[in-house]
Amino acid sequence: MRWFWIDHFVEFETGRTAAAVKNVSLAEEHLHDHFLGFAVMPSSLVIEGLAQTGGLLVGEHYQFNERVVLAKVSRASFHFMARPGDSLTYQATMQDINENGAMVAGTSHMGDRLQAEIDLVFAHLPSRENDERELFDPADFLAMLRLLRLYDVGRQSDGSPLTIPAHLLQAEQAMEAATDLN
Repeated sequence: MRWFWIDHFVEFETGRTAAAVKNVSLAEEHLHDHFLGFAVMPSSLVIEGLAQTGGLLVGEHYQFNERVVLAKVSRASFHFMARPGDSLTYQATMQDINENGAMVAGTSHMGDRLQAEIDLVFAHLPSRENDERELFDPADFLAMLRLLRLYDVGRQSDGSPLTIPAHLLQAEQAMEAATDLN
């Protein structure tokens, strides 16, 4: 993810549900232009925050071995606008997942107030066996997951802690070894 539209996870159950927090801050540049004199978080960025929450839920289901992209916003309904100083909680619930993709239902709440409801469709991109380029550097991706506290709050369906996939740990160790050599 080039831009983060979530601040951290507060709940994560593999293959089932994820909750993340987004604190809307006047320090965010886009709020100064949207709208001049009446700063609000653009609805498209709320959708993106929910897509990041749901996309990481979908990606984790396959241990981040699949390339997951947002394919479609099936439905989006907004009940009020988020403003600077608001704290949004994004809730993503897996509706269906298979080898082709996933369907995720999402909500955004400000406290007890329902701010938005959304249905998202994610696609798994085909394997690129002959293409060695990654969408994300695996070590950087793991660093991002750690910043988002995914492995601090993440749980398996039996309640045990999520484990970091071996391929991400290996990439992190390789990066650390290369850094130590320099």
